[in-house]
Amino acid sequence: MNPKKLRRLKKQIRHQPTPLAQRDYLSRIKAYYQDFGEYPAIKGLLSNIILADRILNTGKLPQQLPLLQLPDDIQDVIFQHINATYPAGDPTGDQLWNHLTDLLPQLDHDLRSFRDYLENHYGMWAYTSEPFVNDLAEFVGDRSVLEVMAGNGYISKGLRDAGKTVYATDSRSWTAENETGRHTLTPIESLTALEAFEKYQSDVGVVVMSWSPDGVPVDWELLQAIRASAADVDLVVIGEKDGATDSADFWQHADLLDNPTVHQLNRHFTPIDLVHDHVYLVR
Repeated sequence: MNPKKLRRLKKQIRHQPTPLAQRDYLSRIKAYYQDFGEYPAIKGLLSNIILADRILNTGKLPQQLPLLQLPDDIQDVIFQHINATYPAGDPTGDQLWNHLTDLLPQLDHDLRSFRDYLENHYGMWAYTSEPFVNDLAEFVGDRSVLEVMAGNGYISKGLRDAGKTVYATDSRSWTAENETGRHTLTPIESLTALEAFEKYQSDVGVVVMSWSPDGVPVDWELLQAIRASAADVDLVVIGEKDGATDSADFWQHADLLDNPTVHQLNRHFTPIDLVHDHVYLVR
């Protein structure tokens, strides 16, 4: 191995998936954990994925995650570690270098695809960690909560576990296309967002809307209904502004607050991938 070889490998564009791509997602993650066991920066990311999956599999809310992204200098780190471990001319070092660098493109893809795994396996779109829900519960205080478009109910379950009164609702229309939507974590009433607000507006002080579908104007319709109502409610929205969630009309008309309360709600709600979703208070 030499610096010229390192530079050449960095410039390669790999289009073919490795044999690992044929395995299921968690098996690949666990295999990477063994392959990259000498590299704490990678091992830590993989450990977080494995732990989150283990917790979710028990029906509980997982831990907060770091950004699941390889460090920019990871090839340099691998190169330096192998050079320090194997003497010059030892073919074992070259073989290990080739093996690990060949895995990096698929590893990078799989780290960024953890959200896809969560969607397909658990029906979780917004990564809902226990620390975030604890912050949300603190914000809610002694008020009751209406969650619209609750999906499988991760937020509602967390708030109920924290002792909050929660009306969890969802139209359930999406469950025909997604098997995971038939396995809710907590009881959910079958209501559209507008039906739910009309029914519970006098009973709640907080409305939560997480990952409203991209391009579907139900979010804007709900916001208009809240504005027209005499009810005094805070609307908490989780999504990516002008991105993967919600309608263009909603983001165009939403008044997004920026204050210490919003910062507190985002304290444990941080990006895990290229989707920059955020917690908003909307007027």
